[in-house]
Amino acid sequence: MEFSLAEEQQQLQDSLRRYLENKYTFDQRRAQLKSADKTSAAHWQAFAEFGLLGIGIPEDCGGLGNTTNMSGEGSASEDTMIVMSSFGRSLVVEPYLATVVLCGSVLGQLKDNAACVTALASIAEGNRKMALACYERQGRYQLSYVATTATLEADGYLLNGAKSVVIHGDVADSFIISARVNGKVDAKQGIALFLVDKNTPGLTLRSYATHDGMSAADMSIVALRLPASAMISDDGYSILERAIGYGIAALCAEAVGAMEALNEQTLAYLKTRKQFGVAIGTFQALQHRMVDMFIATEQARSITILAALKVGSEDDDERRKVIAAAKALVGQSARYVGQQAVQLHGGMGVVDELAISHYFKRLTAIDMTFGDSQHQRGQLGELLAA
Repeated sequence: MEFSLAEEQQQLQDSLRRYLENKYTFDQRRAQLKSADKTSAAHWQAFAEFGLLGIGIPEDCGGLGNTTNMSGEGSASEDTMIVMSSFGRSLVVEPYLATVVLCGSVLGQLKDNAACVTALASIAEGNRKMALACYERQGRYQLSYVATTATLEADGYLLNGAKSVVIHGDVADSFIISARVNGKVDAKQGIALFLVDKNTPGLTLRSYATHDGMSAADMSIVALRLPASAMISDDGYSILERAIGYGIAALCAEAVGAMEALNEQTLAYLKTRKQFGVAIGTFQALQHRMVDMFIATEQARSITILAALKVGSEDDDERRKVIAAAKALVGQSARYVGQQAVQLHGGMGVVDELAISHYFKRLTAIDMTFGDSQHQRGQLGELLAA
């Protein structure tokens, strides 16, 4: 498959990477992570000015809609791939995945709802950060496992339950929460979605930093009363599945960007580190390992492009197969490239002062998010068997 960026996409990539290279260096990132918020309001506003927060959001909802891709058609998924790949190269920690990719996808599927339109406009303007609370501790990667209940009352709904590992839940202004209105605890039917402000009584968060520099929160929901208008969908599973698929494609692109950076930094190290009076990059065995790292990255890039092209497909089986295959292969490639980069740097590869260890941590976290490689291979096997 031949893939080349359209002119607008190339301009987006070039301008974003220049900004990140100048304003989001590794040392600046480390200093930012030591601050109380860990994320930067200045960077978030800059992303809004670049138009990144409006990608995939319809124009009539305040977003940019879709730019023109290589085939002359609009594709938000390709634009998202460009952004996430650039973020992966610079280890960006701002809540773009949670807000724009995941919640933006959910809200975009429900743009007939006035509250969703308002939320989308706020996201595009940079005035609202959001998080998706859809996983529970006992459900592992199973989206249909929803023990949180929403009981219909005369004046609205009463929610009780808990959510685990809400990505960037600590910095979110509002949440999209899945809750069960009927059916068995693991049934795909009977799942509703609610738009909830973070200050709503009954909602409690326990925030924590993840090992890759990001953040998450566990959510406790006790006697959370919401008006009927807070329910934005009673067909939550199908909407969540599409949104998570979009998120997986975005994470694959982020991983490819991180692998590119690892390859570049490792190659530079091999050219400067000397042993026995010569650069270790002249050793044939190490050259072969660098070639294998490059091949693994290119394989990951190819299937990520395919995922970006297929993530919006109306053919559910095709979309699910491609997403599962992409996540499985990218996770495998990321593990290999990360391990090799650390080993080729020797002891320096694991110190906090060097970016290599941070890339490896982020790649490890990406593999575990929304289903690791082993889980995705199982999913793919079931789809192929069916």
